Amino acid sequence: MAEPNLQEIHDVLIDVARKAGDMITGAKPVVEGAGSKMNSADLVTETDKAVENLISTSLRAKYPAYEFLGEETYKPGMKLTDAPTFVCDPIDGTTNFVHRWPYVSISLGFTHRRLPLAGVVFNPFTGDMYTALKGGGAFLTRNVGKHDGTVRLQLPLQRPPEHLGGLDSCLLAVEWGSERKGNNYETKWKTFKRLCADKSEGGAMVHSLRSLGSAALNLCAVAIGSIDVYWEGGCWPWDVCAGWVVLSEAGGTMVGGNPGEWEVEVDARRYLAVRAGEGAEKLVEEFWGVIEGRLEY
Repeated sequence: MAEPNLQEIHDVLIDVARKAGDMITGAKPVVEGAGSKMNSADLVTETDKAVENLISTSLRAKYPAYEFLGEETYKPGMKLTDAPTFVCDPIDGTTNFVHRWPYVSISLGFTHRRLPLAGVVFNPFTGDMYTALKGGGAFLTRNVGKHDGTVRLQLPLQRPPEHLGGLDSCLLAVEWGSERKGNNYETKWKTFKRLCADKSEGGAMVHSLRSLGSAALNLCAVAIGSIDVYWEGGCWPWDVCAGWVVLSEAGGTMVGGNPGEWEVEVDARRYLAVRAGEGAEKLVEEFWGVIEGRLEY
C-alpha cells in the first residue's frame, strides 16, 4: 500500500467536516430523542449516529482500503492498529448538543502506525475550523463577519508564545466525564480540589478551572493559547486524535495523565496537554505533583 497523501486527506476531512456540520446545525436536538450508553450522563442522539454514518460512508468511498474507528460504531475489543485509520467523533460534546450549549465539535483525525498525522476539528455553531497535518502547522479558520468572509490564522495566536509560569498563573481545562463513582472519579475530584485550594492549604491556587464539555475543542483552546493546561481521563481516541495534531503542530506538549508518563499513546485514555511556551516540562512536573491518586482505564 502506498504511503498516505496527508495533504489530500487533510483537504478531504475539511470537506467532510463541513457537510457533517450542516447536518448538525439542521438537526433538532431533543432530550426525548437521546439515549444513554453507560449512564444518564453518557448521552447519544440519533444525530450522532446519522452524522457518523455520513462521515464513514464518505471516507470509505474515497479510501476503501483504510480503516475507520468511530465513537458510535465502536464495539468492545476494537483496537487502533498500525494501518491507516480515520479516527472520528461525529459530535464531540453530545451533552452540550442536547442542552443547546454551542461548545460542540466534529472531530476527524487520521493515524498511520498509530501516530496522529492529520486532524480537523469543526464547531458548526461558531464556524471555527481547526486544521493541522504533520509538519504543516496548525491553523484556525474563523468567520469575521457576514460580508467579510473568513480569516486563516496560524496557531498559537500569540507568536512567540508567552513563557509558562507555575500553576498559580494558569487557566486549566478539566472534565468530570460520565464515570461518577470509583477510583477515577475520586482521583479527579480530589485533584480538582487541590488545584484550586489556597497554597496555605497545600493547593496550587490555579486561576480557575473550566469544564466545557468537548475534549477536541479543549485541545484546540490549548493550541490557541487561551487555555494553559488541559487534564483529561476517560475519553477515547476519537475525542483526542484530531485535537492532538492541532496541539502538536501549534508547538504544544501532550503527555500522559499520570505522573511520569512522558510517552503516551493515542488510545491511552488519560492525557495532559500544555500550550506552547518555555517552561512546559517544568509545568508538567508541577501538575503531576498535584494529582491525588492515579487514573486507571
